[in-house]
Amino acid sequence: MTVVKIGDRLVGDDNPTYVIAEIGVNHNGILPLAIELIDAAISAGADAVKFQKRNLENLYAKKYLENANSGEKTLRYLLPILQRVELTDEAYYEIVDYCKQKEITFMCSAFDAESADFVDQLGVPAFKVASADMTNIPLLDHLIEKRKPLIMSTGMSHMDELEFSVNYLKEREAEFILLHCNSTYPAAFEDINLRFMDRLRKYGVPVGYSGHERGIAVSTVASALGACIIERHITLDRTMDGPDHASSLEPHGFQKMVRDIHQINLALGTGEEKFISRGEILNREVLGKSLVATRQVEPGEEITADMVAVKGPALGLSPQRYPELIGKTSTRVIQVDEPYTDRDLGINIELDVEHTLPLEWGFTVRFRDFEDTLKYHPRMLEFHFTDQDLDEHYPGGDHDLKLVVHAPEFFERTLVDLCSLDEYQRKQSLALIQKTINLTREMSNHFIDVPKVVVHTGGMSLDHPIEDKKALYDNLRTSVEELDYDGVELLLENLPPHPWYFGGQWLTNAYMDAYEIVDFIKPLGLNMCFDTSHAKLYCNWAHVDFYEQVKVLLPYINHLHLSDGAGLDGEGLQIGEGTIDWVHFFEVIGAGTPEGYQGTMIPEIWRGHQRGNEGFVIAIKRLSDAYSEAEQKVSAKQVSV
Repeated sequence: MTVVKIGDRLVGDDNPTYVIAEIGVNHNGILPLAIELIDAAISAGADAVKFQKRNLENLYAKKYLENANSGEKTLRYLLPILQRVELTDEAYYEIVDYCKQKEITFMCSAFDAESADFVDQLGVPAFKVASADMTNIPLLDHLIEKRKPLIMSTGMSHMDELEFSVNYLKEREAEFILLHCNSTYPAAFEDINLRFMDRLRKYGVPVGYSGHERGIAVSTVASALGACIIERHITLDRTMDGPDHASSLEPHGFQKMVRDIHQINLALGTGEEKFISRGEILNREVLGKSLVATRQVEPGEEITADMVAVKGPALGLSPQRYPELIGKTSTRVIQVDEPYTDRDLGINIELDVEHTLPLEWGFTVRFRDFEDTLKYHPRMLEFHFTDQDLDEHYPGGDHDLKLVVHAPEFFERTLVDLCSLDEYQRKQSLALIQKTINLTREMSNHFIDVPKVVVHTGGMSLDHPIEDKKALYDNLRTSVEELDYDGVELLLENLPPHPWYFGGQWLTNAYMDAYEIVDFIKPLGLNMCFDTSHAKLYCNWAHVDFYEQVKVLLPYINHLHLSDGAGLDGEGLQIGEGTIDWVHFFEVIGAGTPEGYQGTMIPEIWRGHQRGNEGFVIAIKRLSDAYSEAEQKVSAKQVSV
């Protein structure tokens, strides 16, 4: 029997489900609101309330704290919120006293060692380890020393990372509980994979569920499937401003319960698969950690423990690589707060540009980093813009490269939607795309050939599908006709069924199916940008053949975004880590034949630009191998004929 004691409660086999009401940061930094949430949790029958404690100065480099826009787009959204909602130490003392008076257990996630010390002296009966810190070996070591049980969420992690941390805790005889979790806010039902709890039970520890989905059905079923803990966010109003309110729970009626019963069929999963969804990749980057330098490290210095810290965002070596890093000799200058990378472990990923696939390939770049890719001799560059980037000017020189620009997908908290039934949103989106085109024209003098502008069409909704699809396409046609794109090639990109926008579980209602796309672009004389990952996810959702869709669209494709895909939300995966047969894909597009695809392409691997474009380089190498094999197969077929 597997049981852990939390306070005066036994949690695990043959014991009642332990319910944690995750208040988190839903108090919005307001103490009276925190008290109201505690009262709501007590009225709901929760066993514990849980908060979050972090010292942002310990967790993020100074440049990100001073200007979140210096990092990735998601950092610009989330970090200012975390800075705004942190409670004072005095507020925590009042909260703990109130919980004691009301006889409900107080718990708190600690995101760094200093916060862990503070939480410990508040008297928590166990430490919650957030998904983002499951790989944070130094923090785990610090918590283990306190000899209290750990409750560890397992979201936003690969299977090998999970294995590593579990074994690490067991070797140190730590007492712990694992919570199955998908760290997208809110999580799509089809990504939850509740049967994975069975896999976690093989580690011989209690297993629970930390949920971020909408509704109550999944959590209810998780309990029925043996989850010893159910942890859910609680809020007084799901429409309040903040990152977690939308995925939190309010009271629900019978109709919602019936809806959740239908949705549970999507939630069960296979019990074996584990890949990081697109929303998790973004959250992992912001909330995850890297090993960084505590001071400037010079070439020839041996890297010691005092030269290594764990800070966000997750742009370098995982904290799990901490034991490997210690003792290595630095071969380069590493600045303060700069992440350590694979090359600091002696691992170098090289690209033989003489043996790459014979397409006009390039990388995803921004103004601040495009020159770093030139050493690989790409044949084109694709600049991905945020709305703020559109106020800048191209900072580089002239290059014998083709130019592609990817328009922003959102501005502030509003989605770019050229299909929108809200005329104000459509007009605002149109203005943003026009601004992108104007900047592209300005840049075109520094590059060769006609530049391409990739645009997401829109047509998204939250919770419920849009039934009037014709109206969406009519608005999209109007938007295209109102754009002035003389001097550039406008390429509308196919979309996935459940894109990640501000937290996931959105629905796309148009511009996914090959036949619909052709019907739309052919009369307008447009070509398109084809995203393989988006298409694969759509085909999985619609139960249609991916390679047939490719054949239908091939005459209209003039730019490729190549990345792998799996399930309904496994978007932007590394080549070979999803379910696309890349050799067959290149066969379908005519590898090595005069009539085959000859245009531009990028490996659009999520966060492929990090660690010196490591992900992009790996993708190019794998795509090159697949293309070469496909070329041989096509040639063999032609000879046999």
